[in-house]
Amino acid sequence: MSVAFLIARHDIRRLAVSGWPWALAAATLALLAYYFLLSLDAFLALAPKLAGRADAPGTTDLVAVPILRTLANLFLLILPLLGMRAIAGERRQHSLSLLLGAGVGNAPIVIGKWLAVWGYALLIVILALGMPLSLAAGTTLDLGKLATAALGIVLQAGALAAIAIYASSLTEHPAFAAAIAVATNLLLSVLDAGARLQGVSNGLINYLALSTHTEPFFRGIVSSIDALYFGLVALIALGLATRRLDALRSAG
Repeated sequence: MSVAFLIARHDIRRLAVSGWPWALAAATLALLAYYFLLSLDAFLALAPKLAGRADAPGTTDLVAVPILRTLANLFLLILPLLGMRAIAGERRQHSLSLLLGAGVGNAPIVIGKWLAVWGYALLIVILALGMPLSLAAGTTLDLGKLATAALGIVLQAGALAAIAIYASSLTEHPAFAAAIAVATNLLLSVLDAGARLQGVSNGLINYLALSTHTEPFFRGIVSSIDALYFGLVALIALGLATRRLDALRSAG
């Protein structure tokens, strides 16, 4: 595992000195900030009508959680862009063969690349959390629900980062790797759309859909089944990426 952490640290440093990851993070936070201000303005306009209702939703439900839900949706695109160069870029620059020839195992390489992408995603989550947390100075937030929503995003980001790493192992063209990952993420997001239209909400296809396991977190519900789903997706994707590296190693 020490080798994996060394690879992760190297990749994080490489992301940190590159301009495009910071530009991507800045664009994401700017979009979230714009949506945050719109949500806050809408809440202030709606507040007088909600004041007389005992069960009225508050700032957490109408402003804070929607911001995090938006970030979760953006991650479907952001994580493939962050991870597209992880292995494909190494192959394109002919540096992967040096890494494989150095005696480094396939699993440490994959895990290190995954940790780097996931770690950068966590930084975006932390920065995004500053927006809803800023409301604590003037209103009462449900910090438990906010923390649960953040946990859901973190778990989702881990699964999406693993998918991005696997997609990056399939080709030496980063743009193509990003396209594969985005298509996979979108497929997982809408997998059960037809079933839901037919009124089916507890079938196998619902379990396989990404949205089935993200929404409970935004409602303040932590379920071991949902956490297990994200863990399984990450494990399967990382396992497939490891096998792909093994095939590349065998091919020379």
